[in-house]
Amino acid sequence: MMSEREPFYQTHMPDTQDLNGAAGKRLVVAISSRALFDLGDSHELFERDGLDAYRAFQIEHEDDILKPGVAFPLVQKLLGLNKLAGDLPPVEVILLSRNSGDTGLRIFNAIQHYGLEISRAAFTSGAPTSDYIAPFKADLFLSANAEDVGRALVAGVAAATILPSTAPPRASEQLRIAFDGDAVIFGDEGERVSREEGLAAFHRSETERAEEPLSVGPFRGFLTALHHLQAAFPAENSPIRTALVTARSAPAHKRVILTLRRWGVRIDEALFLGGRDKGPFLDAFGADIFFDDSPANVESARQHVATGHVPHGVSNK
Repeated sequence: MMSEREPFYQTHMPDTQDLNGAAGKRLVVAISSRALFDLGDSHELFERDGLDAYRAFQIEHEDDILKPGVAFPLVQKLLGLNKLAGDLPPVEVILLSRNSGDTGLRIFNAIQHYGLEISRAAFTSGAPTSDYIAPFKADLFLSANAEDVGRALVAGVAAATILPSTAPPRASEQLRIAFDGDAVIFGDEGERVSREEGLAAFHRSETERAEEPLSVGPFRGFLTALHHLQAAFPAENSPIRTALVTARSAPAHKRVILTLRRWGVRIDEALFLGGRDKGPFLDAFGADIFFDDSPANVESARQHVATGHVPHGVSNK
């Protein structure tokens, strides 16, 4: 269960003008070693036999190259943007790991083997990694550790728990990122109305408040940072494509569209599914990753695409 402390972004999120002024800032993504590489067997060993056995195993297999993890293709594409960005501040990926520096050597060996331009890291020897997200000025944190993700969200950073996935490799070089709306890009007040008063009350409320912008959710800052990077490329030939994939349908669509327009944020595709299963639509979009707060939605999505669970809002109380 998430802490009841009010997340930083709810009361301190800068307005659109402030966010647009951040156009020169590089996009920084922090990622855990278990999200980047397949460390499933090692993690099972740690849980079964403890830290000493884990340490000995990693040192013994130090020169054995780790296989890519769920978020590996995403990281490859993010770093690949640096070859196209020209004079733009580059995308930077930071490694945050609960390994020690000693056991983390195997991880850096894999980073070098795959040619990933990752040079900064924090190894915490089992301690939470989330304390280092703010000093690294990360816009997004991806981890297989739900505790670290929860701490990052409370601190006001866009964060998601990377789930095991059966996502197929994507042939396209274009980076494709999909977002749920309520409790991810936006606040969760709409979901609260729907749960407490029903779908008819939700549609009535959204129709009456169509001109009123939705509140910000934990991923608004990341979406805006991504938008600024995207805006540096021609819209018809951009290496980045985004999608909103939401359970909303008409008439609740209007408030979403007007909110994004007011924020000045570009979304390339908007899918209003009216409660349909999201997985097949995400597969059709070709998402490299999808972010959603609903446990039911992420369970469906991860059968088709790499998926990050955002443990925020009424669905996770």
